Amino acid sequence: MEGWVISRNAPRPVREPWGLRVDVGLPGHVARHIVAAPTPETLRRLTATLTTPGTWLKLCAPAEAVAPLLTSGWAVQEPEFMMTAPLARHPAPMAPDGYHLAVTTRAGVTAARLLTGAGEVAARGQFAVAGATAVVDQVETAAGHRRRGLGTVVMRTIAATAASMGARTGVLVATAQGQALYSTLGWSLHTPVTAAVLTAPGR
Repeated sequence: MEGWVISRNAPRPVREPWGLRVDVGLPGHVARHIVAAPTPETLRRLTATLTTPGTWLKLCAPAEAVAPLLTSGWAVQEPEFMMTAPLARHPAPMAPDGYHLAVTTRAGVTAARLLTGAGEVAARGQFAVAGATAVVDQVETAAGHRRRGLGTVVMRTIAATAASMGARTGVLVATAQGQALYSTLGWSLHTPVTAAVLTAPGR
């Protein structure tokens, strides 16, 4: 979580009895509560006390296990998957023909970008290191540049750069589509993640 808040420039997480809370403070994303081991009792307590629309739950469990325990007003999002991978030092890959690889670090966040000759961002990703862990975030490929292996180059660049900065383990939360790519690059499923957002005032 430390790496995520650095990556998103969010406030430091606050430890709660059920896990961690981050007061994000954005419209539609007021706060997020991370629950590593959601139980029926914990979810009953949270759904009874969290009443502000735009509050998010990140539950380390599959949707079928936790969605029935949420009260009305909570909207379950598309499935997510927390994945991990060992990181080791190795040369960063070369940019494909027609692209330029740029790696920059600012305020603790390292971004890897593949740029076109015109300077447009074709693919990107970023990470922040917390201890020996690199939290990978916001990996995406622009619509007109997909299926060219750019995501693979970005991820391998991130892994090599993070390892050179002392990270030994990578962590990310993937969509179902992203999970397929990351699996081919040596990332393993750690736990399914169910995200839910409160869309109506709690009752």
